[in-house]
Amino acid sequence: MPEQTFLDIRHLDAGYGRSQVLFDVNIDIPWRGGVAVLGRNGAGKTTLMKTIVGELASSKGELFFDGHDITRRRTEERVRSGIGYVPQEHSVFARLSVRDNLAVGSLFNYDPAAVDRVLAIFPKLGQRLDQPAGTLSGGERKMLAIGRAMLGNPKLLLLDEPTEGVWVGVIEEITERLIELAKQIAVVVVEQHLDLALRVADYAYVLDRGRVALQGAAGEVRSDPELLRYLAP
Repeated sequence: MPEQTFLDIRHLDAGYGRSQVLFDVNIDIPWRGGVAVLGRNGAGKTTLMKTIVGELASSKGELFFDGHDITRRRTEERVRSGIGYVPQEHSVFARLSVRDNLAVGSLFNYDPAAVDRVLAIFPKLGQRLDQPAGTLSGGERKMLAIGRAMLGNPKLLLLDEPTEGVWVGVIEEITERLIELAKQIAVVVVEQHLDLALRVADYAYVLDRGRVALQGAAGEVRSDPELLRYLAP
């Protein structure tokens, strides 16, 4: 179990209407470092992320963030408290420029220095500030989505499939940036790219049919013979 728990999820049930997806999920996220959430498609990974950020209401259980009960808080309240979220799809405003997308990320906490830090992390964005986000490559869109989330100065950053649709040559660049971010804040990564996820993460949870089936230090999970069974289609 990670030390110095920052996000404490206890006995969480969640889903969509009458369709329950998560069952009695217990997860601890430390105040700094990377945590991977693994599992095959349909295991409940995205549902977990949406429930943490408040897009989905839990039907049972409790969520404590930074010592406060956020179980019934609205999404905007969770974002203001320090939770950043980069969804799997529709993560940028395609018709807006890169500059305007970043401005949206600054709405809650505008800080010009923060914009400079994002452009230092992802220098390619600085070369495309006036370009419509919809014309960026898949990797550049992911960088923009992560950068925009970072402008809210999150204490916890949730990333759902940050390398999906990204050219292999850019995956390494994104991986290195996430490793650096995880040295400063808590980073939770849902990722099909196993090597990436376990490089970023110090600790990992594996979901199977909406339940935590396996957990442990990233190296232990990687070498566990049960892992492939839970990831197989």
